[in-house]
Amino acid sequence: MSSFSLDSSMRAAFGGAFYPDGYSMVMFPDEASAVAVADDLNTQKPEVEIFHLPPATILSQITPTVSDADNPLPSAGTEGATVRAYTKLAREGHHALLIATPDEEAADWMMQAVRKVPYSMAQRYRMLVIEDL
Repeated sequence: MSSFSLDSSMRAAFGGAFYPDGYSMVMFPDEASAVAVADDLNTQKPEVEIFHLPPATILSQITPTVSDADNPLPSAGTEGATVRAYTKLAREGHHALLIATPDEEAADWMMQAVRKVPYSMAQRYRMLVIEDL
């Protein structure tokens, strides 16, 4: 599990909102659940890129990406609303994992581990689609 640092490749080309294409973002009500899932995934496939995002990281790095997402025109997508949902949960103390899920098989494998614990929301980012998991 790695520390998260937002870079330009994880932002939408139009509006700049958080949009990490090829990754899934999963929110958990507590840190222990996030760490348990990350450990489970890492034990199975240590090569998979996994980032832990505590609430402070979500609020300082992810939340600000929506400030201009609807400027100059409202976004046609849901990336702004999705970031606002992460922000709400982070303010309540939820932790997140950002996990590389380049294809359907990887997303299914990840969700097998996620479903073992309570989770708040899970979104998979694909080209032009944010998929509820």
